[in-house]
Amino acid sequence: MTVALWCILIALVLPPFCALIAKVASGRFGLKDNHDPRAFLDTLSGLPRRAHAAQQNSYEAFPAFAAAVLVADVVGNAEQVTQDVLAVMYITSRLLYIICYLADWAALRSLVWFAGLALIVSFFVVSI
Repeated sequence: MTVALWCILIALVLPPFCALIAKVASGRFGLKDNHDPRAFLDTLSGLPRRAHAAQQNSYEAFPAFAAAVLVADVVGNAEQVTQDVLAVMYITSRLLYIICYLADWAALRSLVWFAGLALIVSFFVVSI
């Protein structure tokens, strides 16, 4: 399996990682809260709420990234090293995005989000 394909798996585990941060950082999450975790997460504020928002955005961004990697892999016009570098850069952008969200750096977070989007588009461009 290629590095780019492994990055799909990494991108898939980022949202649950953010959810874990939200639940642990709240200091209130227990077994009784796990019966309706969405309602619990909606009551959060501060860092735990931002971690939950990062989780939601990570789920939203995942399909586009996975599709871009798979399209580049199937089309096969781009060098594998190019695909791998783009995928690692995307994962790096997502990690930076999560850090920016947790730190409440809104403007930088938006710039990092756009960089991630540009990396997704790059998969299609290099596949032409």
